[in-house]
Amino acid sequence: MGAAGVGSRGVPPPAVAVAMARVLALIPDLLFGSRVQSSLSAAGHDVELIGEEQRLKTRLSDAAAPAAAVLVVDLTNEDLDGASLVESLSGMGELERIRTLGFYAHVDAHVRQRAEQAGFDQVVPRSRMAREGDQLVARLATAA
Repeated sequence: MGAAGVGSRGVPPPAVAVAMARVLALIPDLLFGSRVQSSLSAAGHDVELIGEEQRLKTRLSDAAAPAAAVLVVDLTNEDLDGASLVESLSGMGELERIRTLGFYAHVDAHVRQRAEQAGFDQVVPRSRMAREGDQLVARLATAA
């Protein structure tokens, strides 16, 4: 037997295909937003980082802009009510073909519950977003 991750003939198995997605990331925190953008981009996702709600609404209503597969929303920002935003966008049909991923501070269980009630496809703690964001986005994109 060879080393872990190496086939019986000593050749590594083929890489698993991962869905690459166009991602809109509404993250007002520029430092964490840059970290998420870098992580997702390194995994092959096409990421557009957006820092404010109105810019996101404008971007979503722009018929000439490429469609996104996943919307990532920062639920930790006190100046942004991500749950209400997703509710309103869903009600207007803006998120018809876009999967939603929200991240929250792990100590704010009520924020998670509110986001789930608002219709987010997935809600995870901020630490998990930092650690597994690229995989979470890939799974959501393939489920779309």
